[in-house]
Amino acid sequence: MVSELQVCPCGTGTAYAACCGRFHMGTRRPPTALALMRSRYSAFALGLPDYLIDTWHPATRPADLARDADTHWQALEILATTDGRAWQEEGTVTFAASWDSPAGSGVLRERSRFVFEDGRWLYVDGVGG
Repeated sequence: MVSELQVCPCGTGTAYAACCGRFHMGTRRPPTALALMRSRYSAFALGLPDYLIDTWHPATRPADLARDADTHWQALEILATTDGRAWQEEGTVTFAASWDSPAGSGVLRERSRFVFEDGRWLYVDGVGG
């Protein structure tokens, strides 16, 4: 786990506690689809499957989330966003997330879709690209 003073894995350059840490700890909810995307990336990087499941839309959420402990997420690059602001009901975030593992390294590219329901943003699904 990252300390509260360390830089958040999501790439904002902000301290973890002031960035995604507050969402992971449940003291605040991400106000936008982009903030949820960044917090979900950080949850993958830090191994927080409960947060990932909790922020996944019930219609598309897996029963459980197996984490590959050998995969290490290195960096997140936001490529584009559409909508997803505090007053909107849906949005998308296109990103590239680099990773490495003993088998090699790569980049996951995805256009993720989010909806705002019951006062919070949820991840619905994503399309690679």
